[in-house]
Amino acid sequence: KGAWSQNMGSRVARGRDVVGGRKRRTRMDWRMASGAKEAASNLVQYVVMRKDLSKELGWPMGSLVAQACHATVAATWLHREDEHTKQYCAEGNLAHMHKVVLEVKGQTQLVNLSKKLEDAGIRHKLWVEQPENFPTCLATKPYPKEDI
Repeated sequence: KGAWSQNMGSRVARGRDVVGGRKRRTRMDWRMASGAKEAASNLVQYVVMRKDLSKELGWPMGSLVAQACHATVAATWLHREDEHTKQYCAEGNLAHMHKVVLEVKGQTQLVNLSKKLEDAGIRHKLWVEQPENFPTCLATKPYPKEDI
């Protein structure tokens, strides 16, 4: 099975014809696949990094990327039952994930942003490096572009 058919699964099984033992996509399949891709491609996960980690504290690129990875994986896992997260992580969308990486000056701005997002109901994960208890990054769950 190709990625397309695995992603769409039983939702489009009734719209397929079987020809010579192989499944053939019908017009209904293409319409449904297109709609699913459009919905998922509208989703964005935002990542906010601290600029001072590299500029003032001299963190290497690998350490910065690791912090972003920690935050995005944690935000995705914590909201894994959310419908937008499910669409974003669907097999057919893996090659089409969109992330926007932004920066803030330092720890104070990152913590303040996290509080503002929380007050606004924007679900996210503030990544706090342990055991130092050092906020480094935050990531939102996937949201439609127009919602953030």
